[in-house]
Amino acid sequence: MAARLWRWLREDVWEIRFRRYVALVLAAVLVAAGVWGGLRLTREDRSCATGVARPQGSGDCVGVSTTAYDFGQPRFTDAAKAIDRENHRLKPGSYVTVAVLLPFTTSAPASLNDTLHELQGAYLAQYQVNHEPTGEYPQVRLALANTGADGAHWEQVVDRLEEMAKGPERLRAVTGIGQSTDNNKKAVRELTHRGIPVVGSSITADDLANGQGGKDPFPGLARVAPTNTDEARALALFAQVTARKALLVYDKPGDPYTRTLETSLKKLLPGTLHQPQPFTPPADRTQDGTTANQFRQITQLLCDTPKSTDTILFAGRHTQLRQFINALGQRGCTDHKFTVLTGDEGSYLAGDTKLDRTALTDTLSVRYTALAHPDAWKGKTAATGGSAADAAALDELVRRAGKAPVGPIGETDLDDGQLIIAHDALQLAVKGLREATLNGRTAPSLADVVNEWALIKGKQRVNGASGWICLDVHGNPYDKAVPIVELKPSGGTRFVRTAWPEREPPAGNCLPSA
Repeated sequence: MAARLWRWLREDVWEIRFRRYVALVLAAVLVAAGVWGGLRLTREDRSCATGVARPQGSGDCVGVSTTAYDFGQPRFTDAAKAIDRENHRLKPGSYVTVAVLLPFTTSAPASLNDTLHELQGAYLAQYQVNHEPTGEYPQVRLALANTGADGAHWEQVVDRLEEMAKGPERLRAVTGIGQSTDNNKKAVRELTHRGIPVVGSSITADDLANGQGGKDPFPGLARVAPTNTDEARALALFAQVTARKALLVYDKPGDPYTRTLETSLKKLLPGTLHQPQPFTPPADRTQDGTTANQFRQITQLLCDTPKSTDTILFAGRHTQLRQFINALGQRGCTDHKFTVLTGDEGSYLAGDTKLDRTALTDTLSVRYTALAHPDAWKGKTAATGGSAADAAALDELVRRAGKAPVGPIGETDLDDGQLIIAHDALQLAVKGLREATLNGRTAPSLADVVNEWALIKGKQRVNGASGWICLDVHGNPYDKAVPIVELKPSGGTRFVRTAWPEREPPAGNCLPSA
């Protein structure tokens, strides 16, 4: 009896239940494995390249690349590969890293051209300083930093750059920056407050500069381009603007560039006869929006002004400038002569295919303050302010960049000045890096590089291809050359003359006045 009971418990109860337990456990394992596998299969791979990925909710590839990655833009491919080749040529311990921060994933054609030219200019300066016969150290490794098309992801990029400054990459400066936008302003503020030196290439907004009101909100920022105020002063001295014959058209509410340009231009118009005319563009100023309709109405108002009103001061971005010029070309009073004067955003129109160049006639001309121009120093024998030899050295490097060993770097164009100014920005960064480096060392401290900006003047100046770069104690260029450039009806641009914020070029010692 006992044996039968034991057999029943073992075979009918224990083994059956045990088999059930095993089956349940196996089923649970299989379900878990299926769920895990499904998650693995459905999880989106948001990586773009080493150090670069798409943030949640964004299609932009954001981050810092130290490879030949071109951010999905074929026009950047050759330049990115050239930088990668130069980076790999450097010996360990011989270099520091400089990041080039630009909107690599922008979709606006004009901004893409600008970014390409700045990337090419930075590379050419890298190649130039790394191959100097003097063999100075440190040499320069470039990294490409992208905060997104509109700079919205600046925080995570700034965090990564700080990691690189503290780590083996030995990041010692950030250059580029590009446009004076609110997001770029935030990025520069945070970088400089974390002790990272920044060299702005084409930023011109007065509120993205130190020294305003004697304060330095961006400690460690140096700039190559003049402020909007300096550009406006140079433009006014060149054009001899008469307030009673001029009218201001401006972006409302504006951004850092347009607001400070508006303020600077208004200072030229005391006693003006005409109330300034505002226009309201889309929040993304690279988009056309409906602004063209506003410009059509503004041109009608301009036709109602006396013919003595012959100067229009324009404080706006390049997309809106192009729309305004196109509207002026369709104005009813084509016999009324106007000259449009504006800031360096005019340079974007050099290759803008949407610009109606038939609007540019003998009764409508457009002139702007360029950051640089390839013809500014040709044939010049000026004793101060710049040198034809320095401009020619870059011209020769650009010529060689069509093939190895320098290139290829893609199709180049110097007309918009962006390649030139980006080249000079990296030259300025290297000047600070090398002056801050102690004998026997190849990596200066961040603080020592920051301290150099106040000392780059006099014989320590940078002889840039865009002109002399002599920094004041706030890191701003003193009396920097301002090329006045005109859009040509046939395409491209025409260099008119070099103007100076202080009326005349700086003295030979290039020391900023008190």
